[in-house]
Parts: sequence; structure tokens; C-alpha cells
Amino acid sequence: MWNEFKKFALKGNVIDLAVGVVIGAAFGKIVSSLVTNIITPIVGFLLGRVDLTKLYIPIGEAKIEYGIFLQNIIDFLIIAFSIFLVVRSINRFKKKEQAPVETTPNKDKKEELLMEIRDLLKKD
Repeated sequence: MWNEFKKFALKGNVIDLAVGVVIGAAFGKIVSSLVTNIITPIVGFLLGRVDLTKLYIPIGEAKIEYGIFLQNIIDFLIIAFSIFLVVRSINRFKKKEQAPVETTPNKDKKEELLMEIRDLLKKD
């Protein structure tokens, strides 16, 4: 069982996934900081100096903090858009890299003549 686990854990895909998760977590922190410290204050200023994170609805002793929820939605949208841009640029790079070179086979004169005759016959 230990050998099976070792083979599984040391596969390239598992290690790539682990690296992706760590980088994704760090990227999430950066974007959260961007939203919290830059975008949310700008949105609050545009809405009349409202701090979104402090918006809530009081219900007795409890409160529903929908401002934090709105900030999390903004975080998600920015992270999703950023990841979309990165994946899109990677896919474009891969397409350019993998673009097959089209080669047209050399046709001899007989083949070209036969194709012309065929095309003329199809017209009639």
C-alpha cells in the first residue's frame, strides 16, 4: 500500500496540482488585498463614501453583513476574470505553437487536368 501511495503522490500531475493550489492561494490573497484596499474604497467613494464591508441589516441582536458578501462577490469576479485572461493567453500561445504547417501535395499535370474536366462536367 505504501508503494502505491508513493507512486500516486509522486506522479507529475499530483505535484503540478499541488503547485497550482499553492500559487492559486497566494494569487487569491493578492486579489483579495487589491479588492479590499483599492477597489472597495473606490466603489464606496463612488457610492457616496459608503464602506461596503460595514453594510449590514440588523435583526434583533444579530446582523446580516451583506457588505462582506458583496466584497466576496467582487473578489470572486476579479479572480475569475484574471484567471480567464491568463488561461486565454496560454491557450493562444499554445495554438500558435501547435499550428500545423499546411503543405499542399504536388499534383502532376494529369491530375490537374482531370480535376478541371471533372469540375466542368459538374457544371453541366
